[in-house]
Amino acid sequence: MADPVLSRLVADRLRAAGVGLQSILKQAGITPSQLDNPDTRLPANSQIVFLKAAAGALDDGLLGFRLAQSSDVRKLGLLYYVFASSATLNEAIRRCVRYSRVANEAVALQLIESRQPVIRLGYTGVARHTDVQQVEFIIAFLLRVCRHTTGRHLVPERVSMMHVRSTIPAEISSFFGVRVEFGSEFDEIVLPVGAGDLPLVNADPYLNKIIVRDCEACLAERRTNAGPLRIKVENAIAPLLPHASARASVIAKELGMSERTLERKLAQEGTSFMEISQQLKSEMAVRYVEDPAVPISRVAWLLGFEEVSSFSHAFKRWTGKSPRQMRNADATHAAALLS
Repeated sequence: MADPVLSRLVADRLRAAGVGLQSILKQAGITPSQLDNPDTRLPANSQIVFLKAAAGALDDGLLGFRLAQSSDVRKLGLLYYVFASSATLNEAIRRCVRYSRVANEAVALQLIESRQPVIRLGYTGVARHTDVQQVEFIIAFLLRVCRHTTGRHLVPERVSMMHVRSTIPAEISSFFGVRVEFGSEFDEIVLPVGAGDLPLVNADPYLNKIIVRDCEACLAERRTNAGPLRIKVENAIAPLLPHASARASVIAKELGMSERTLERKLAQEGTSFMEISQQLKSEMAVRYVEDPAVPISRVAWLLGFEEVSSFSHAFKRWTGKSPRQMRNADATHAAALLS
């Protein structure tokens, strides 16, 4: 479940653009009353679907990223105030890591502390490959809050995201100050050397103590469901596909179990590693092929195929069409809509 703050920001953007909200909410299985009720939480997956549908309706592929730049940071609520009132940036990020699930149970943050602090984002209970808009919002918003609370225009050493963008818009590079690595193994921000020791401009130990107490109370009330094993397997497979190393033995080890145990538990869910792997590849393949800016050869590599011909055969088996046939059909349909 997730606090619907982001969904409300998206709804405001749709209303401002004069786009009908009702039909888009319906696609995501969200009712208007859920958005209006301050005590309501939404299924995290519904929020992902809502953002994707809204981005399509607004014809804005950078919706999440742009909202992260324009939204009032205080709308994040408790999570913002526990961050901003901390003494140093490292302390603030550690607070954010601990309490991120108060805002969104699907998001698991990690801080790797070193001379160059690393903020890494993970997903539980939802499939990472289904999301673009929300993760771009979170990554951009995290950097914006780091800059806002330190009073420094921090330029990361590196920013990476797991999903693929065929081209990197100039405004993304301009905001981060570094070329973002898409199609990476991790969703993460590597901050500059010494950034973790920076003091925060609004540090307030008394306020921080009060908010930490409130956050601990909220955390105690949450009964986070990490989701079925299938989703954990999907999220482990996705970043390994380009390296052709998404084998059952590798995934089982990453999940802390033997390959036999993994297959047994998946069988209890009515599936298998091979079925999950093939379905994940087919879903990702269709999404990549629908983007005409991504060469078919790159799609094949992203999915772990050594040869384009092997990918084309697999794609036809999954969809009944070759990659080029589907891409040409999409182009024809788009042209018809514009005529």
